[in-house]
Amino acid sequence: MPTEVALLESRALRVEQMGRVDILDKVKSLVMLPDGIHVRTEDVARYFAVSTASVRRLTDRHQEEFAENGLRVLRGSDLQSFHSDMMSLWKGEGVESYPQAATQLRLYTRGTVLNVAMLLRDSDSDIARCVRTYLLDAEGTLRAEYEALDVRVTRIESCLADVGSALQELGPVLCRMSERLDSLDRKVEVTQQLVGAMSVRLSDLSQDVVRMDARFDARLEAFAYQLKDLRRRTGRR
Repeated sequence: MPTEVALLESRALRVEQMGRVDILDKVKSLVMLPDGIHVRTEDVARYFAVSTASVRRLTDRHQEEFAENGLRVLRGSDLQSFHSDMMSLWKGEGVESYPQAATQLRLYTRGTVLNVAMLLRDSDSDIARCVRTYLLDAEGTLRAEYEALDVRVTRIESCLADVGSALQELGPVLCRMSERLDSLDRKVEVTQQLVGAMSVRLSDLSQDVVRMDARFDARLEAFAYQLKDLRRRTGRR
């Protein structure tokens, strides 16, 4: 786990922490400009309870790092355009005047404010030290969670190894079961063919029975007629 001194000294460690801007509001509320994106040097100084000169010296000393992390310096037409936009937003909030910089304006994002917190020494700001403490505690928590996850993954991998050996033993059994199922499918197919043939035979037999019934009825009717005729003749005699 990195120490506070390492965070102050190592730019690489600071880069790793740049996404943790949520830490700022956990320590102290950061009041943004009306655009909700930027703050000025005096706003940063007010947040850390230091002088604006301290913030300027810090950003000048690490100018390249701050520029990469979002620090902007507006001059000329860019500055006038920004002031015009801020005036419109400021009036929308019911504020009559907006403090304007004379020749240039440094604009900080939440990321660059966090960058300031990681570079201000303890003697400069207790707020900066608190932000670094939160960052390091969060780092420790994340590391502990990662280690716990690593243990769980290791256990899962060991279980998978056992599963792999079990599947290897199960392979021949599954192969035999597959062969038996194929044989059963063939038997079922033959049975279906036999049932189909029997159905055809039964259909033919049913037709034969119908024909036999018709012939029997015809003979029975003829016999009844002959018997009736015989009785009639016998009665006459």
